[in-house]
Amino acid sequence: MSGADDRRWAWAEVDLAAVTHNVELMRSIVAPSEVRAVVKADGYGHGSVEVAKAALAGGAAGLCVALVYEGVVLRRAGIDAPILLLSAQPDDQLDDVIEHRLTPTVYTRVQAEALAATCGAHGVVDLPVHVNVDTGMQRVGVAPVAALELFEHLDHPATPLRAEGVFTHLAVADEPTHPGTAEQLARFDAVLAELDRHGLRPPLVHAANSAGAVAHPGARHAFVRTGISVYGISPGAGVDHLVAGFRPAMSVKARVSHVKRVAADSHVSYGWRHRFDHDTTVATVPIGYADGVPRRLGTLPDKPGADVLIGGRRHPIVGVVTMDQFMVDVGDADVAVEDEVVLIGSQGGETILATDWADRLGTIGYEVVCAITERVPRRYT
Repeated sequence: MSGADDRRWAWAEVDLAAVTHNVELMRSIVAPSEVRAVVKADGYGHGSVEVAKAALAGGAAGLCVALVYEGVVLRRAGIDAPILLLSAQPDDQLDDVIEHRLTPTVYTRVQAEALAATCGAHGVVDLPVHVNVDTGMQRVGVAPVAALELFEHLDHPATPLRAEGVFTHLAVADEPTHPGTAEQLARFDAVLAELDRHGLRPPLVHAANSAGAVAHPGARHAFVRTGISVYGISPGAGVDHLVAGFRPAMSVKARVSHVKRVAADSHVSYGWRHRFDHDTTVATVPIGYADGVPRRLGTLPDKPGADVLIGGRRHPIVGVVTMDQFMVDVGDADVAVEDEVVLIGSQGGETILATDWADRLGTIGYEVVCAITERVPRRYT
């Protein structure tokens, strides 16, 4: 990856066997529905090409991305599986959509007409598209009341576009008892029923994300779009019990770069926010917020200190994380330069999960792994 040096004393390990396992497990859960793996954002920070290949090896029927560029990267890597763009794209990128055989999503007539014009310029007479119906996410999508009109436009013999799929996106699927998912699915079912009455229902219907796939069987349809579960991270606390068999794919590790004794009543890092109340040993770890380790990870005043693993034992981060380094209080443990440090992952009998960081920071596991920057080299196992 650009910006990454494999010799650096900080790296992320990506277990591709875990990715394959997670896709196989999801397939067994949702069968006979198929699985399409979401590999946007460089495979949620894991590496889109490598993850895509591992997911396809696990039986994924296709892939989903957010940007044209993400699909082009996969095609240039020799991946021939169906690739769905999850939202509409800028007009000046539609040539790439056609050239690289990406499946576009539309939700307005203007978007459809721009795609049709691009098809004409390339001599394309049959371009499959998917239509996103906004049933409550209120991010993008055609309103349910306007969906039929859009499908009728796509059904016109003069257009090269062909409605291959219709989908929606669930906003609260990770909260199984929330009534919102049932409301969204009811709106979506009403759209499907109307399309059926007019003979316009496309062959591929999909609605479920990772949480929807495991918690809401009625959302599975032709295939499920699984993102975070591919990487072995829970979509949310409400479905933790439903994803227990999925295996985390990413570990973040480093090596101790410096060890020193510090005195009681001394301070550490910017702002001197941490004061040592006893003599102790501090280990410096050469990875920081420029690499995706949040600056505030070890200094939230209302929560216990964040830990790392060294020698199979937990040790707390002390002081604010700096751009390239942070410090750890290792007490009287026997710690030396080059010792392995686990930020996320397992060592000995201890494990730190991406969701542990997320819970501490008030965010979600998705953000934690996506934030690990490109200057952290990925090592694939």
